[in-house]
Amino acid sequence: EKMKIEFGNYLEMDDDELRSRMQGMDGFVFAAGVDERVEGKAPVYELYRKYNIDPVKRLLKAAKECGVRHAVILGYHPYIRSRIDQEDAALSFADSDFDVAVLELPYIFGAQPGRKPVWVFLAEMIRSMKRATLWPAGGSAMVTVKQTGQAVAGALERNRGGRCYPIGYYNMTWKEMLKICHKYLGCPEKPVRTIPKGIFYLGCLNMARKQKKAGIEGGLNMKKFAGVECSELFIDKALGCDPLGVTPDDIDAAIGASMRLCADILDGKRENIVAMKGE
Repeated sequence: EKMKIEFGNYLEMDDDELRSRMQGMDGFVFAAGVDERVEGKAPVYELYRKYNIDPVKRLLKAAKECGVRHAVILGYHPYIRSRIDQEDAALSFADSDFDVAVLELPYIFGAQPGRKPVWVFLAEMIRSMKRATLWPAGGSAMVTVKQTGQAVAGALERNRGGRCYPIGYYNMTWKEMLKICHKYLGCPEKPVRTIPKGIFYLGCLNMARKQKKAGIEGGLNMKKFAGVECSELFIDKALGCDPLGVTPDDIDAAIGASMRLCADILDGKRENIVAMKGE
């Protein structure tokens, strides 16, 4: 109730306007940018530099000039090259008077009213596979929306100096996660079948060929992606969540909230949903 919300496009603001919005502030959080779903003209790295790296340099510079003391950058795990460069850029601003934390976030589940979840593509894929959901082996770390907020608040309040925090609380195999998705998409008895890594790799190569033919690139190197997707990308909560004060939450319910909203969007039951740039 005490939150004041102002809207604006930081990419279109000049330096004076940016500084005017940061005056008197103690903390700054960058939670913008693009992810691997946004494709662009090759080489796509320039697009990622424009939205994920250059703004961090400009905004942290303005924040320091305005006396902001604590900054948090929300990163993510794909398109690794641009995220490492983003981390390096962010941490270069850290000193004894300016704390910078980079949160390396995994899969995030939960619904935000009025916003399109990143998981619509997953719900759509599950629905398209009628008799069984076919997926590679492997798995991922994940957190809920609430836990992500706790990590941000914890980083603002507790971090000192420049530091990266791998954020992950729950570790699930894809099969475990997909079974929960099935439950909330109304197909709890539908089996999940593991496909061989080689078959998945061929699918990745086919996507890479299509992108090259169209003269575009995504944020993932599809030739290397199969090895990553088929791995157990797990994170020990002691590395980031515990020191930042993240507490247990209901990951099953969070996945359910995401899937229910995705289903409503696919069924045309939700209007005025805001999607991310490029969708």
